[in-house]
Amino acid sequence: MLVINDDCINCDACLSECPNHAIYEPDEEWSYADGTNLTGMVKLWDGREVDADEKHEALSDEFYYIVPDKCTECHGFHEEPQCAAVCPVDCIHVDEENPESEDLLAQKKDIMHA
Repeated sequence: MLVINDDCINCDACLSECPNHAIYEPDEEWSYADGTNLTGMVKLWDGREVDADEKHEALSDEFYYIVPDKCTECHGFHEEPQCAAVCPVDCIHVDEENPESEDLLAQKKDIMHA
């Protein structure tokens, strides 16, 4: 999964690049349904059942953030993560403590965009 570190200057360059709408502005609530085909109760790739329309608390109130469950590193859309490619300060990187396999990224993409 990708993360945005505190070097973020909140420039907005990454926001429109994400095919999963996994990137949010500081202090903005998020949902699984935002920018995906999910709605109502859905079963995620790890077996959890969630209300896709439910709003969740922002993960950062200081800089843009990526919702880990929604990030597929652009797998199935582009050859590389587009948010990282357009970031002018290189603040988007793979979370080395939480790497995700190609299979998992594909499962996430398939569920969100079925």
